[in-house]
Amino acid sequence: MTVLYTFRRCPYAMRARMALAASGLPVRVREIILRDKPGEMLAASPKGTVPVLVRTDGKVIDESLEVMHWALAQHDPEHWLFADPDETAQLIAQNDGPFKHALDRYKYPDRCSTDRAGAYGHRSAGMDILHALTERLKDQNGQLCGPAPTLADIAIFPFVRQFAATDEAFWTAHAPTRLQIWLTGHTTSRRFNAVMVKFPRWKPGQSEPMLTAT
Repeated sequence: MTVLYTFRRCPYAMRARMALAASGLPVRVREIILRDKPGEMLAASPKGTVPVLVRTDGKVIDESLEVMHWALAQHDPEHWLFADPDETAQLIAQNDGPFKHALDRYKYPDRCSTDRAGAYGHRSAGMDILHALTERLKDQNGQLCGPAPTLADIAIFPFVRQFAATDEAFWTAHAPTRLQIWLTGHTTSRRFNAVMVKFPRWKPGQSEPMLTAT
């Protein structure tokens, strides 16, 4: 059976789990700790980041977007891949590039050698991107590429969630209401709650829980 190495709080792993759960494919979960990665995972993917998906045919997929596309190519019951692929790619590239850059320096100023004043500057840069997303939500009737969630929404919201959690008081006071509603809709969904269940750290020989298909 397909195996997924994952870390619960990683936004890249979150979006991979969301797509796998939506596809309904049977997947065994191996929850890891990033500071002590299992040798089996490093043997499959030496770069040591999550998610890592090991398919039944032995092929390894160790990029979150590739995991999403592979899962949905097997079964896409909610039509997440039906949105315009160029627009989707541009939105995700903006998230994974400029927005992630700003997010890391806002959330982890010490780790990124950024002082607090600089962190606020990165917060402003992130908010500029989020205001542009809010305009899309208005234009698309609720989601980034239309009235229903698609690949872009699912790939991006875990990172917006991380941004919002960095300073919840600031987020509540300053984030556009429509954006807050969009994020809350995703973070309170039945599927997100299902993929965020806490699993014990995996060790060889232990039983492996199945990812809940929702």
